[in-house]
Amino acid sequence: MKKIFWLVGCLAFLTSVHAQLKTPAPSPTQTLKQDFGLGSIEINYSRPAVKGRKVFGDLVPYGAIWRTGANNATTLQFSEEVSIGGVTLAPGKYGLLSIPDKEKWTLIISKQTDVTSPSAYKPEMDLVRVTASVEKLKYDVENFTIAINDIKPNSCQLSLSWDKTQVNLPITTDIDSKIMSNIAKVMQGEKPPYYNAAMYYMENGKDLNQALAWFDKAIEATPGAYWVHHQRANCLAKLGKSAEARAAAEKSKELALAAKNMDYVKLNEKLLAELK
Repeated sequence: MKKIFWLVGCLAFLTSVHAQLKTPAPSPTQTLKQDFGLGSIEINYSRPAVKGRKVFGDLVPYGAIWRTGANNATTLQFSEEVSIGGVTLAPGKYGLLSIPDKEKWTLIISKQTDVTSPSAYKPEMDLVRVTASVEKLKYDVENFTIAINDIKPNSCQLSLSWDKTQVNLPITTDIDSKIMSNIAKVMQGEKPPYYNAAMYYMENGKDLNQALAWFDKAIEATPGAYWVHHQRANCLAKLGKSAEARAAAEKSKELALAAKNMDYVKLNEKLLAELK
């Protein structure tokens, strides 16, 4: 009887160990979230490895729908409105599918977020179809990688890389109209964000004279803010007022030295050298 109990106990232990056993996934999942524009892009996908195999044209057939990853469907989620391939997409979650070929890929944004096999794909659910040229890499990418590169205030590139192949999908967003509308609103408030508004105007080709007026207001509120004096100097330089720009840069340098901020000391020295 004791032997039977011992055997039952061993079996229960082994079953418990087996049930708790966890091993690394062959194609681990990744969630990537990137701030973009006034919102963010979130990507969920799995990352298969080359493992010495021929990938495109074999493991991933040419001319056939691919879930653009492994295991589960690959999805994109936008928190703000974006534009892809000339199509405006509302905030929400979408499926990312592709049809790889030797020289070009067809990249698809779909309403479907659950496509894990070609048989589940429904072309009528497509929202965007973009043709992207294949870029041959000079290095190997072992694990399939989706990345967001070349990020600018209103544009970025969604890059798909694996083995020696890369394709890029441009994404844009219209933030200027929203920001300009918001600036008009907040500048009527009790504490207008003069510095931030001036910076947006200066860096985005808006009215430089208005930007300068706001920099002046920001300095009135915080006279010792060396970073504001520096940006005011940049604004004056853009307006072609070199003498005033030099005076502003010298003031910024003086304040930065007092604050022991050598980064701004160097920035002002560089600007002063350019103004000579």
